[in-house]
Amino acid sequence: PDAGEVRLTVYDLLGREVAILLDDSMPPGIHAVEFSADRLPSGVYYYTLRTPGGALTRSMHLIR
Repeated sequence: PDAGEVRLTVYDLLGREVAILLDDSMPPGIHAVEFSADRLPSGVYYYTLRTPGGALTRSMHLIR
């Protein structure tokens, strides 16, 4: 509901940061971010969305 600093990061299974998709101040609302995984192998990855209101982590499967 409020503007604030937002960071969206992708990690591999070992916890290594493989991509920072967003690290900026964002206005309230719905947003989309493009993720090009061309250089990543197939597998399970985790993404974390951090906002002033908290953090959310989910998994995703990259299949080639």
